[in-house]
Amino acid sequence: MAEIEVTGIRKDHGNHQNPHEAATHYRWVEHSSNKSDITLRQTVVGWLENSINGERITAYVNRVSPRVACYVNKSAVGTKFLETTADSTSQNNLLNLPEC
Repeated sequence: MAEIEVTGIRKDHGNHQNPHEAATHYRWVEHSSNKSDITLRQTVVGWLENSINGERITAYVNRVSPRVACYVNKSAVGTKFLETTADSTSQNNLLNLPEC
């Protein structure tokens, strides 16, 4: 199973009812292969929803310990985006990651 750490977010700064819909790209790193990139939201969502070459992809945010998992959520209008599971700090929230 491949695992990526989401380390940044790019937003379109539009007027959205759900702020997660403003994400256009995610910056990520796959530590096991030292690959990193900034990738479109829809592509990263697809990675988490579907296997790639038979391999499941998972994502997490690790600004403070313990890290938190990311999952795909969908807005009322059907836009899919990443969100993090709740934890004791807002620092692991995707929306609080540095802009990229």
